[in-house]
Amino acid sequence: MDVGAVAGNFTEKIGSIFSSIGAWLQTTHLPEQIRDVDFAGLFSNPWFLVPFIGFVGYQIYKQAFRDLIIMALLMGVWYMSGTHYMQTLVVGDELQVNKVLPLLFGGAVVVGVIIYLFFGRSD
Repeated sequence: MDVGAVAGNFTEKIGSIFSSIGAWLQTTHLPEQIRDVDFAGLFSNPWFLVPFIGFVGYQIYKQAFRDLIIMALLMGVWYMSGTHYMQTLVVGDELQVNKVLPLLFGGAVVVGVIIYLFFGRSD
């Protein structure tokens, strides 16, 4: 059995899957849509606000505070991605290294909290 050929075949299949997902994302323009979300308009829209309040109320009723904390962290990351700090992370074609380190440490804290909530605590 040629391990290299098997690994190459596996890599080709995985690569084709990821390339098809990338092509699909480009055709749907999903990253641009997420980037162009109007937060003020979103949270004042009743078609979003009513189900969102219902979901939060249901999570409180279930006492699923872990899920609420994770949702709040993910919404915070989503909000942070649209701030002026993130827009000035790359100036021209140059990455600002002094702005990357706080971002990495903040991301590590968020991932650490989520891992703790999933695996560190018992319900």
